[in-house]
Amino acid sequence: MTEINQTQGDIYLGLDIGGTKCAIVVGDASFTIKKKIFFETRVERGYEAILTDFQSHIRELLTEFSGFNLKRIGISCGGPLDSKTGMIYSPPNLPGWDSVPITKIFKDAFGVDVAIQNDANACALAEWLMGAGRGTSNMIFLTFGTGMGSGLILNGRLYSGTNDLGGEVGHVRLEKSGPVGFGKAGSFEGFCSGGGIAQLAKSMVSARLANNQQVDFCPTVEMIDEIDTKMVAIAAQAGDPVAYEIIKISAEYLGQGLSILIDILNPECIVIGSIYARNVDLFKPIIDKVLQMEAIPSAVEVCQIKPAELGDAIGDYAALCVAIYEDKF
Repeated sequence: MTEINQTQGDIYLGLDIGGTKCAIVVGDASFTIKKKIFFETRVERGYEAILTDFQSHIRELLTEFSGFNLKRIGISCGGPLDSKTGMIYSPPNLPGWDSVPITKIFKDAFGVDVAIQNDANACALAEWLMGAGRGTSNMIFLTFGTGMGSGLILNGRLYSGTNDLGGEVGHVRLEKSGPVGFGKAGSFEGFCSGGGIAQLAKSMVSARLANNQQVDFCPTVEMIDEIDTKMVAIAAQAGDPVAYEIIKISAEYLGQGLSILIDILNPECIVIGSIYARNVDLFKPIIDKVLQMEAIPSAVEVCQIKPAELGDAIGDYAALCVAIYEDKF
């Protein structure tokens, strides 16, 4: 093990709990990451075994960083959860995690304050404090990944709502029918998520092939099941007209959703991750046109639409930000 210069000071632990893997990040108040470890979740083991793994790794880290003072633990986890009572309530990616008093478990084990936020809120904190939203007081973060999650920074504080459902913009219905997201056809998440774009693409490609129309990026019916958002985006970047039409539809609905958020919340900045951040050149010209038509002009003028900056590192910082900035909730 590499020897560490143990200068006395405060450290924070960020715990990222995911359905596939879990991570622990050690950092300080300046967001310097001193160490990161991760392990496979293996949800079939049950939450007790997974939390035992967390505690074992934390004890090893505290031994390694024995010259430092553990100030607080922050946890990022998919919802539903209650950030005020520290309870996790059966997230879809964590079966069996029903009414788990997670903050109490870690506070009892390590004797420090523990804070928890859902993963979208934690990522919003990270982009606000360290990424594209730095320096703003009113910022919206949209995940635009597998789903459409959101975190709201309002008047310099994270806004999570009455029972941690603030910012669930993916559930907003934009059409009576369409791709299904968040359990609702035609929802914001249905049109603007990896899963939703793939649904839209499969439907449009199937219709064209059934009418004997050419689709270069998916020329046969047998390939339809292989379609995903990455395939569509790559084809659209290469100039495939069907792929571009799919992205255009998603971008138009993204513009509609952003217009609603801008009109209601009047943010300085909307930071969009994942699919948007990797394909800004495809999405931005389209959403800009929609915003000019749909949103209050003076609100659009003061709102910047930005790609997320932290990229794949956002998970490393999200839970750490929850630990460091508990007073911002």
